Amino acid sequence: MQKEELLCQQNYVKTLVINLLLQKDLMDVYLHIHGIEWANFEEKLKALPLAQKNARNFVRFFLSGAVECEIDKQGRFLIPANLREHASLDKEVVIIGVGTRLEIWNRETWKNYSSDENISADEIAENMTMLGI
Repeated sequence: MQKEELLCQQNYVKTLVINLLLQKDLMDVYLHIHGIEWANFEEKLKALPLAQKNARNFVRFFLSGAVECEIDKQGRFLIPANLREHASLDKEVVIIGVGTRLEIWNRETWKNYSSDENISADEIAENMTMLGI
């Protein structure tokens, strides 16, 4: 990444996301790029019982790590330092499409995550059956 900005083909990004919102993940070290479904998720967060500590922690984690970004005329957007640090984004990144969102990964982290030793197609297929998919 040069100068802490990421370049995406503008038409592609605008097609996938209405509002560009970066947010850190709860389990893994990458960033989500959310579109319109963020509003639905945010409404669910607002409905959680904030009198419960776990609910407060969950809401705090997601909302404190979410940042709206603007795409400039060249299709670039800035990734804030705290989110770059969370996802260990330094030089090379990988952007993958996952359903209704995009994920931004550190290239080495993605290589390790997606390696044959880490992800087994047989295991995934088995788990899909258990999930009813």
